[in-house]
Amino acid sequence: MESNKSLSAWKNSQQFIPGGVNSPVRNFGKVGEHPRFIERGNGCKIYDIDGNEYIDYVASWGPLILGHAHPSIVAAVSHVAARGTSFGAPTTLETDLAEIIVDAVPSIEKVRLVNSGTEATMSAIRVARGYTGRSKILKIDGCYHGHVDYLLAKAGSGVATFGLSDSGGVPEDFARNTLTIPFNDAEALKTTVEANPDEIACLILEPVMGNMGIIPPRDGYLNEIREITEQHGIVLIFDEVITGFRVAYGGAQSLYNVTPDMTCLGKIIGGGLPVGAYGGKQEIMKCVAPEGDVYQAGTLSGNPLAVTAGLTTLKELAKPGIYDRLEKCASVLANGLADATNKHGIDAWHSRVGSMLMLYFTSETVTDADGARTADTDRFREYFWCLLERGVYVAPSQFEAGFVSLVHSEEDIDKTIQVAYEVLAKL
Repeated sequence: MESNKSLSAWKNSQQFIPGGVNSPVRNFGKVGEHPRFIERGNGCKIYDIDGNEYIDYVASWGPLILGHAHPSIVAAVSHVAARGTSFGAPTTLETDLAEIIVDAVPSIEKVRLVNSGTEATMSAIRVARGYTGRSKILKIDGCYHGHVDYLLAKAGSGVATFGLSDSGGVPEDFARNTLTIPFNDAEALKTTVEANPDEIACLILEPVMGNMGIIPPRDGYLNEIREITEQHGIVLIFDEVITGFRVAYGGAQSLYNVTPDMTCLGKIIGGGLPVGAYGGKQEIMKCVAPEGDVYQAGTLSGNPLAVTAGLTTLKELAKPGIYDRLEKCASVLANGLADATNKHGIDAWHSRVGSMLMLYFTSETVTDADGARTADTDRFREYFWCLLERGVYVAPSQFEAGFVSLVHSEEDIDKTIQVAYEVLAKL
């Protein structure tokens, strides 16, 4: 596939934008060469500026569960935009979206809209600290919660470590109150809590890890951490920015029947426009200004365009049979990819929860971040480029999830599986 225009565009963009991109993974740094610059999308297809067509499994990193340029969303947003893009004042649209979220997500009794997942997690942690009067927080190794200073911490050896920054520009003191433990290890949580009595404000985690590929919770794990946090007065925060309205209408917490104290949302609730939200129990959310003393604000929070796109998306997802269709489609794709790796004798671990899926090039069973790190990234790089050359667009990183949307047809899935067979035969 020709990519001369994309190469030229990338060289030009690097003169004005760090790395030529506005989010690092778009740079294709994990797979080499240069990114493809996208001109438009329609349904499950995207088209780059060289005129190449791809079946898209990135879906703008998850939000586009209805596909690109969904007619209902385009019409609704166009109608609202003609009446004003932002007012910095309340609108009834905000209340409409908040009501749908409260009705759908078990843990949320009140919700505050923000502009990104990062804002949502940052704000939820601030509220948890204000509510408990404690300073330390717990996160899971490999769970990404946005680019907040104290959340850019990595795990070290042992059961738990104080966070050391994973990024330049973050003073060590900023991460000093961040403790990191492994996923799927309730004993590590218990040990860490006992070593820091009455000091931990919250545990934040993705109930299904979505930034080290797809790593589901082992049976009973979420129930165990719910019990431990409850016993010690620790606010349990589920980061459902990826899983919210993706793995089930009520998110992973409804799928696994575990109710956290707070939940962070994003992606799908904005229908492809910038959005985030955090919410939880009444008693916790009343700490948020102007009701309480935990300050958080945003000029464009709840803007009519994002809210309208989100409302339109959630109304579509509430229709009967939607998640059954997603499950069937994703299951066929995942099984086809597994058959392909098995047939060609390739070491691989396949993981799927709902319409999120991942192929790790490893012989290990992946249950946590350490397991994910055993994946052969060189083999993934070959796999990625072979897929791209044949018109299948997956995330340019071994550790990013793939997403099936409602607009992927049987023909699209069958073609993807056939391409995977051809590619894996060459690997």
